[in-house]
Amino acid sequence: MGAKAKEIDGFKLWYSGLKRVTNGVGVSVKKELVDQVVEVRRKSDRIMSIKLVVGSEICNVVSVYAPQIGLDDETKRLFWEELDEVIQSVPQAEKLFIGGDFNGHIGRRGDGYETIHGGYAYGERNSGGVSF
Repeated sequence: MGAKAKEIDGFKLWYSGLKRVTNGVGVSVKKELVDQVVEVRRKSDRIMSIKLVVGSEICNVVSVYAPQIGLDDETKRLFWEELDEVIQSVPQAEKLFIGGDFNGHIGRRGDGYETIHGGYAYGERNSGGVSF
C-alpha cells in the first residue's frame, strides 16, 4: 500500500497502490540497473512507469492493472485514457515496454490451448473484448 520503493533480494521494487486488498502495480529492477533509473511516474494505483538509461538507449517500462469485469464503464474509460496519456508522453526515439494484467477475456471456451495461453477462453468475444 502506498507509493513507495523498497529493496528485496537483489532488486528494487517501485510500487503504487491505494488499498491493501485491491489494485496496485509495481516495477522491479535488478540491483545492478537501479542507478540507471532516471524517473518514476505513478499515474494511479493501476498505472505506473519507470524510465531508465541502458547503454545508449532510453527505456520506458509501464506496468498496468486494468479494471476487471464488473467495474463500471467510467472506471474502464478513465483507465484507458490514462494509459493513452502515459504512452503518448513517451518520445518516439525512446523504447517503450508495456506489461501487466489487462484482464482480457475474449471468449467462453478454454480447451485445446492450455499450454499457449494458460487455459483461458477463446472464440466468441464478450462485450469487454470490443469496448473502448
